[in-house]
Formats: sequence, structure tokens, C-alpha cells
Amino acid sequence: METSEKTLVTIEATVNAPVEKVWELWNDPKHVTQWNHASDDWHSPKAENDLRVGGKFLYRMEAKDGSFGFDFGGIYDEIVPEELIAYTIGDGRKVRVLFEGKGDTTDITSTFEAENTNPVEMQRGGWQAILNNFKQYAESAE
Repeated sequence: METSEKTLVTIEATVNAPVEKVWELWNDPKHVTQWNHASDDWHSPKAENDLRVGGKFLYRMEAKDGSFGFDFGGIYDEIVPEELIAYTIGDGRKVRVLFEGKGDTTDITSTFEAENTNPVEMQRGGWQAILNNFKQYAESAE
């Protein structure tokens, strides 16, 4: 008998920026294209975001050398401004991102359902690398 048990993966970062700024940089497509990649040889040349329950987002992720690329997108299930974003990725997996403002810093905790193709540690590493890029971008953005 097959089990539908999902493996949940959680990643975290503390960003040295207030939650209002973090929220804007996380959601505005012109900023998403600046930080949404796991390594320096990748980038997001295009981002679309309709930030509302039932709204869709679509981020194009590509190797800079043009050798590979894919669309990462989904539909928003729940949004609490400056606190929570929950969405369902195109393949049906669920993601929850919590934003906890603490004055001049913001804790971001993202929990996602792992997919079955790649090792969980590889997925954790990739998602954490993207979150780390966001942290670096948010802390250097004016």
C-alpha cells in the first residue's frame, strides 16, 4: 500500500531589514528577478506576481549560459500582508512562508513539501541558497 506521507522541509533566515521592506522585495517582480537564483550561474530573467488569494505567480529560472531553464509558478492559497504567504506550486506541492518582523530584522521561515525526484538534502540546499540570496539582496538594497 502506497503512503501519501509528505516530507516537509523547513529553511530559515534572519534578514537585517524591517518586515515592510522585506515584504516588498520578496513580492515585487522587479526585485524577484534580482535575487531568485540558487547560484551565480543562474538567474531569473522574468517574474510575474499577482499577490492575492487565487492569484498566480510565475518565475522563469535559467542557467546564464542558456543550457537549461524552467518555470516555477503556483497559485496563492492564503496571504496575510507582512506575515504569511501560502501557495500551491504547479505540481501540487504546498509551501508556507512566514515573515516575523522584529523591528529592524525579519525572520523568514519557509516550509515546503519535498518532491520525489531529487534527494531532500539537495532540495533543502537549493531552497536555502535562494533564501540566502534574498537575505543578501535585501540587506544591500536601498
